[in-house]
Amino acid sequence: MMFKSINPMTGKVIAEYPKMTSAQVEGILEQAEQAQQGWRNTGFEERARLMFKASDVLLAGKRRYAKMMTDEMGKIAAQGIGEIEKCAWVCRYYAENAGAFLSPEDIETDAHHSFVNYSPLGVVLAVMPWNFPFWQVFRFAAPGLMAGNGCVLKHARNVSGCALMIESVFREAGFPQHLFRTLLVDVSETSRIIHNPRIAAVTITASVKAGRAVASEAGKALKKCVLELGGSDPFIVLEDADIDQAVEVGIIGRFQNSGQTCIAAKRFIVVESVYEEFKQKFVAAVAQLKMGNPAEEGVYIGPQARVDLRDGLAEQVQRTVAAGATVLIGGEIPEGDGAFYPATVLADVKPGMAAWEEELFGPVATLIRVADEAEAIQVANGTDFGLSGSVWTQDLARGERIAANQIESGAAFVNDMSKSDPRMPFGGIRQSGYGRELGVFGIREFVNVHSVWVTKR
Repeated sequence: MMFKSINPMTGKVIAEYPKMTSAQVEGILEQAEQAQQGWRNTGFEERARLMFKASDVLLAGKRRYAKMMTDEMGKIAAQGIGEIEKCAWVCRYYAENAGAFLSPEDIETDAHHSFVNYSPLGVVLAVMPWNFPFWQVFRFAAPGLMAGNGCVLKHARNVSGCALMIESVFREAGFPQHLFRTLLVDVSETSRIIHNPRIAAVTITASVKAGRAVASEAGKALKKCVLELGGSDPFIVLEDADIDQAVEVGIIGRFQNSGQTCIAAKRFIVVESVYEEFKQKFVAAVAQLKMGNPAEEGVYIGPQARVDLRDGLAEQVQRTVAAGATVLIGGEIPEGDGAFYPATVLADVKPGMAAWEEELFGPVATLIRVADEAEAIQVANGTDFGLSGSVWTQDLARGERIAANQIESGAAFVNDMSKSDPRMPFGGIRQSGYGRELGVFGIREFVNVHSVWVTKR
């Protein structure tokens, strides 16, 4: 059986990759386990040297890596280069900080010497999606490898070329040959791999459905699991917000990566007194977004990653409109080849509608009118998700109060779009998952927090 990489703009097969057999998978897991046993005893200085080299390899090949993302999932070319640069950043960040993050911590007790040690768990399985094919892997792999773990990647099958390129980055950087490996296997194989005794833990970035399945199997196997799942992030615009700035950033926050982002601003919750101004300016800005070949300069909306994903998004919009919502712009599949869906804005969205209850993973924004701050917060939190959110106000104390104490999510931003940063923990609550990536919290997810007690006799 072959995995096919299909260019979502042309519909043409660009590469085929043979699916791995069970024996091949077992061999890779055995090799990864052996490589990790040696790697765990490697000092932070040597780990950092190689991770800095991985950063250099990424930057040297960033145009080639970005092109693979454009070809396989329709990534806008300039955004692909930015993604590779961010991967290089997370490599440097953990190369510089892992030693301090995982340094033993003395604890004062009645022992002669007592301390907490952080030791690697072993080989970690990563189940990763297609929308940020490099970044979502590196934000797990950089801290994971610096912590002394081995890594095996089960990537989305439509970005198999990206997966193999990532493996080549670590090989070219000089990491032990089998420390990071890619598994070209079906989703149906994931359960068996999780239960393999050579796998110590698992992390997944995916849909709620996929996250539940992986968490269930990890639970049965009693293995640590981190879930980063979907989101329906609120973008609250209060009456004292800078509307022009909110529109400018909101456009990026919703439509970057052609809208295929977990932490995209999906629900624009706008206080009534500024709703009409925001709506007019937002729709006008959306009308300027160029859709087309993601390799061409000036294009901001490329194809969706697959035709079936585009069709599913269109069906969600159709159900929402049939229930009474209004299309302000977009909303129709264009004629011609490619998995294209236009930048779309929906208004008059109410509870019970698809666009209110479900995650819209594509270039569709919903505008929701509210009376005041209290209703805005109520609507923002009225979701099963809890990944991120933002609030727009020129009163920074007010914004900080709302972000810190009233928005129920893993992260909240004031006068900025939701985004991930290597220095800050990233993750969600409720159906957006659990556990954290990035920052000091991310590198400590897949280590044994090991208490050591020494008594002098």
